Amino acid sequence: GLCWGQYSPNTLSGRTSIVHLFEWRWQDIAQECERYLAPNGFGGVQVSPPNENIVITNPNRPWWERYQPISYKLCTRSGNEQEFRDMVTRCNNVGVRIYVDAVVNHMCGAAGGSGTHSTCGSQFNAGNRDFPAVPYSGWDFNDGKCHTGSGEIENYGDMYQVRNCRLASLLDLALEKDYVRSKVAEYLNHLIDIGVAGFRIDAAKHMWPGDIRAFLDKLKDLNTQWFPEGTKPFIYQEVIDLGGEPIKGSDYFGNGRVTEFKYGAKLGTVIRKWNGEKMAYLKNWGEGWGFVPSDRALVFPVTINEDTTCGNDWVCEHRWRQIRNMVIFRNVVDGEPFSNWWDNGSNQVAFGRGNKGFIIFNNDDWNMNMSVQTGLPAGTYCDVISGQKEGNKCTGKQVYVSGDGMAAFQINTDAEDPFVAIHVDAKL
Repeated sequence: GLCWGQYSPNTLSGRTSIVHLFEWRWQDIAQECERYLAPNGFGGVQVSPPNENIVITNPNRPWWERYQPISYKLCTRSGNEQEFRDMVTRCNNVGVRIYVDAVVNHMCGAAGGSGTHSTCGSQFNAGNRDFPAVPYSGWDFNDGKCHTGSGEIENYGDMYQVRNCRLASLLDLALEKDYVRSKVAEYLNHLIDIGVAGFRIDAAKHMWPGDIRAFLDKLKDLNTQWFPEGTKPFIYQEVIDLGGEPIKGSDYFGNGRVTEFKYGAKLGTVIRKWNGEKMAYLKNWGEGWGFVPSDRALVFPVTINEDTTCGNDWVCEHRWRQIRNMVIFRNVVDGEPFSNWWDNGSNQVAFGRGNKGFIIFNNDDWNMNMSVQTGLPAGTYCDVISGQKEGNKCTGKQVYVSGDGMAAFQINTDAEDPFVAIHVDAKL
């Protein structure tokens, strides 16, 4: 059975962030690990589903076709199995882990038709529930267990529907069957053999926690070429729990971590000052707000939804100076306590992480000019938001911390980024 291993991301020591390179090609991710992610302290990459999916042409090749499996063969528009293996090897060799988005609740949509319109060319017939490349047949789906008229999930207040009926008409696998569990585990174990560090379990809310547990119990330990003997895969489950439904994220804690959708939703409302929210209220951010406990959560950035399109130009937020430098900041302060909170009762807040780092924000509509306690050793620091330390100088603002730990901060409300962050590795 599982022990505590499934809660650990298996990142290299001193690395604390995962970047989601949504829809990137395997060869591009391999290069990005080597040229950018490893040197800048990123811990890992969540990749798009690597298994064969249906090809949808109307609309033309949408992102969501990758959430409609046809088989567990590793060929998609991101690349083939050889390219996937090359990426995992190259990223692991520079200390960057790969986490796979595992789509195992369902196969393609009921109206997927029949033929070979799939990313490896495998034959299938959605109407007959026939997926010979796995193989799955009609016996392996939940059609008989769903009691709604449409066969779809009609009411999220009914936990049986949510688990046993079709999500957006996707053919729902019968994960209580040992055969289906074994096929899922065989797929995940193939990825473990290649060297992945863990899995995001897609649509976990739509599977019974005990069924997830059953296929996780069949998983191997991670590949000893890169991981210590006996290392368990990191598991994080997608459970959209914004409150108000019978299914709770906590139902899934026994299996691994759970995605915390309230994190981005609430932080966004606070930063925008909606609903009378103030940054001053963030002092007890996290479990004090009723979130998933921090040792059972995984926070992730927003990806592109169905209704917002993107051109050919990738937006690589992980390469923005401010994002990259805060990934480094997080590594520097890892393990340090939350300390030296300051706020003005409104939307100017500051806090430190022990004696390693300090950050201060002005989200009010007026200028800030304050001296606050940073908890940092005396010296001259480079702000890592407006610039960084290069050689023995700062490319952005400088902050002077006096012998008693105090520092003066002036942040105008019209600043490009109305916040300043300093840490001990960016000290002159």
